[in-house]
Amino acid sequence: MTTRTAAATREALGPTLTRLAREGLDIVVVDADLGSSTTARQFGREFPGRFITVGVAEQNMVNVAAGLAAAGKTVFISTFAVFAPGRCFDQLRLGVAQPGLNVKLVASHAGIITGEDGASAQAIDDLALMLSLPGFRVVVPADVVEAEQAIEVAARTHGPFYIRTVRPKLPLVCDEAYRFALGKAHLLRSGKDVTLMAIGVMVKAALEAAELLAGEGIDCRVLNMASLKPLDEEAVLAAARETGAIVTAEDHLVHGGLGSLVAQTVVRRQPAPVAFVGMQDRYASSGRWDVLLEHYGLTPEKIAEAAREVLGQKGR
Repeated sequence: MTTRTAAATREALGPTLTRLAREGLDIVVVDADLGSSTTARQFGREFPGRFITVGVAEQNMVNVAAGLAAAGKTVFISTFAVFAPGRCFDQLRLGVAQPGLNVKLVASHAGIITGEDGASAQAIDDLALMLSLPGFRVVVPADVVEAEQAIEVAARTHGPFYIRTVRPKLPLVCDEAYRFALGKAHLLRSGKDVTLMAIGVMVKAALEAAELLAGEGIDCRVLNMASLKPLDEEAVLAAARETGAIVTAEDHLVHGGLGSLVAQTVVRRQPAPVAFVGMQDRYASSGRWDVLLEHYGLTPEKIAEAAREVLGQKGR
């Protein structure tokens, strides 16, 4: 039984890979000089012969990983999300996605909540890049419990994965009974009036928005959409059909991420009003991560405001 109340999702990588290697999985880790920050270096301390560091050379990291995967290894690579996929998109496309190799990219420090490091270190377009690559599964854990389980699923599932993690410590939203399932949404709260769908840091914000709206007599369904690809389309369609209105929330540009996936699904098969909470076609400034979330409207209050908006559009 865990006693944790908060942890950074990036903290899941090293301990989880170390445990899986102890259990017999043939895992190799390739690092690009940020293993302390991504926690991958914890694996290297126990399995130094299976930990390769290439220095500040992220494109080389991807190519080395592709070669190891082609030789039959299960390969994990990790760095900051602005570097991979940002700096390595061509290598990921040609070297991993097209041959469908068994490479798992766990990218840390994603979103604007990287904070004081500024726009050059804040990946808010990484999901758009990775969702565009055929064959890649894309996962955005809401907390460290889900991150640990998503990493294990990736290790035990053949093929390319992208798992997005973050720098700050986040409160837990998944209890010990939770089991991550690829391609399945996680129902956190039942409701009949409107559905709030969120990923990553915005999952807790969506739960808080639901509490705010409950005080107004609005009954919100809340879904953690950690598995972006494959997406749980049936959960999206059920939300559109049963609640008639949807709000998506993400620490990412509103185009190319969760909002785009949900809109495409709804418009094809079950039209319903959808509102989008996220970054609006701009990069963020430098600042404390919680202040940035407030400044750019990635808050429970803005999610609640969007919910009222789509509720007003129901039945038109």
